[in-house]
Amino acid sequence: MKNRYVTKLLLLMAAVLVAACGGNKKTAAEGGDDAAGQAVGPAFNADSAYAYCEKQCSFGPRTMNSEAHELCGEWIMSKFRQFGCTVTPQRVTLNGYDGTPLKSTNIIASYRPELTERILLCAHWDTRPWADNDPDSANWRKPVMGANDGASGVAVMLEIARLLGSDTTKLGVGVDFVCFDAEDWGVPRWSDVPDNGDSWALGAQHWAANPHKPGYKARFGILLDMVGGQGSQFWREGMSMQYAPDVVKKVWAAANVVGFGSLFVDRDGAYVTDDHVPVNEKAKIPTIDIIAYYPDCQQSSFGPTWHTVVDDMEHIDRSTLGAVGQTVVQVLYSEK
Repeated sequence: MKNRYVTKLLLLMAAVLVAACGGNKKTAAEGGDDAAGQAVGPAFNADSAYAYCEKQCSFGPRTMNSEAHELCGEWIMSKFRQFGCTVTPQRVTLNGYDGTPLKSTNIIASYRPELTERILLCAHWDTRPWADNDPDSANWRKPVMGANDGASGVAVMLEIARLLGSDTTKLGVGVDFVCFDAEDWGVPRWSDVPDNGDSWALGAQHWAANPHKPGYKARFGILLDMVGGQGSQFWREGMSMQYAPDVVKKVWAAANVVGFGSLFVDRDGAYVTDDHVPVNEKAKIPTIDIIAYYPDCQQSSFGPTWHTVVDDMEHIDRSTLGAVGQTVVQVLYSEK
């Protein structure tokens, strides 16, 4: 995960944009009554998602250009294929902030690819090469395991893909699971290179400008980033409210229906530079970020393990994975 910034001015600007663009009109992104009515869809298995998270970590840190990265990528693709998805690897060499060539693979797994109406779910699968927010500066050049910051979002998507693949009733819309690569190669805090935000989300930037299918469109998208940490809450992220307030409304309503309103807090959080920004700006798909927010954490509002050497399985909470997963299931099965 990357930079976060909040100012009263930015929050005010976002509120004005939402009021001007949203109004009281109901859009397709808001969905029908099901999203705010009764629970629908299969039960999300948090233990299964936890196991997928743990498996990713078993490869070690999935840093760019590493063997662990390549092996984990092959495993992710094999699991999506096992669950009946059509898998399209988008391989490209991208340039890091320091000019390092990054052998990147955006993994696209499509459920019911024949359907025109589609929903986008996404997460990043690479991990941070440097634990540059660790309390101990001796760890700043060590790689991050990325149990929460990377593996958790992919794990939730894999469990949803498994559920969709085994559900004989068949969802009425297609779903594209996109695992973005090269998200976490942003400028480290110990570097002298200025960080203007462009060094993050490289895989998402590439996919948004060059989707796996020319002219690709989706009704909306949901980005899952750091969705398994202990003590997590999810506030309405600022860029999501700016670009896709109706999708935020839909997801938060779904969380209430399935009993997780206490985790999906009805308050505005920070603005986050994340994979959903290029998806909104370049691909023009209204996409939100479900991302943990710790307003009272002194070390980071992304939580105490963010970009540290303790972002490991000991700090992953099954109940958090389950809350996010069941909420997304509710959203998908409320679509017509």
